[in-house]
Amino acid sequence: MKDAFGAPQSLLVLGGTSRIALATARRLVAARTRTVRLAGRPSPALESAAEELRAHGADVGTVDFDALAPETHETVLGKVFAEGDIDVVLLAFGIAGDQERDEEEPLGAVRVAQTNYTGAVSAGLVCAGRLQAQGHGSLVVLSSVAGERARRADFIYGSSKAGLDTFAQGLGEALRGTGVHVMVVRPGVVRPKTATPAEPAAPRPTAPRPTASRPMPPRSVTSPITAARLAAYGDAASRIAAAPLEAPPLVTTPDAVATAIVTGLRRRSGTVWVPGALRVVMSALRHVPRPLFRRLPM
Repeated sequence: MKDAFGAPQSLLVLGGTSRIALATARRLVAARTRTVRLAGRPSPALESAAEELRAHGADVGTVDFDALAPETHETVLGKVFAEGDIDVVLLAFGIAGDQERDEEEPLGAVRVAQTNYTGAVSAGLVCAGRLQAQGHGSLVVLSSVAGERARRADFIYGSSKAGLDTFAQGLGEALRGTGVHVMVVRPGVVRPKTATPAEPAAPRPTAPRPTASRPMPPRSVTSPITAARLAAYGDAASRIAAAPLEAPPLVTTPDAVATAIVTGLRRRSGTVWVPGALRVVMSALRHVPRPLFRRLPM
């Protein structure tokens, strides 16, 4: 249960080596969270993360959890909840994949989808059921701005995050009035100081774009309606193009995302954008016609 100041006392992290998750755990431990369970595949990195949090005074344990083994989720996560109430569940696991390679080797794309979406649906539902049974708690789901609109550079990863985002929003609606709070977090491009292949929000390798090395030929616009739309969105698109999604004002860090998560938990927010300017940028980008969207440097 939360303490008298409203701070969560217990945290379960699904994806225990995620830099965003660990940055969030450090902040929560500093704010009086005393019990932390880091769930992930057994590894030196998972043990190292646990030791770091123990050094800050928390009771930390590791849990053998595999997103790709949904048949084990009920048993594995049920044991964690059987130890005592969990105030916050942070669903932070995921893989970026390699867009170019995964297009050529579809099993790689399937692994991205199964990890980021299928595994998250399974674990999310199990945790939601346990939180509902205890009558309180928050489920924080790490989504991504990549799921907001399909891009050529990362549509496999983006589609998995789009599915996860929709699932989490719907789950939040299903749990209204139960005492359980669901919060969707949509970071922009996350650039930690150092990167590892397992980091779910790390910059993703992108496929080469055939038209990038030569000027794009002029497009003929035969429809008056299309011409009018392009003209209407021209000014907005040029402003967005001046600050694309990977421009410094829209790039974030694990620490910044962690700060936004802690603030969102305190406010019981439904959706958190990091950085906040992404909310406005993506609102505009959703309505840009696709012929113009293709030209934006993202």
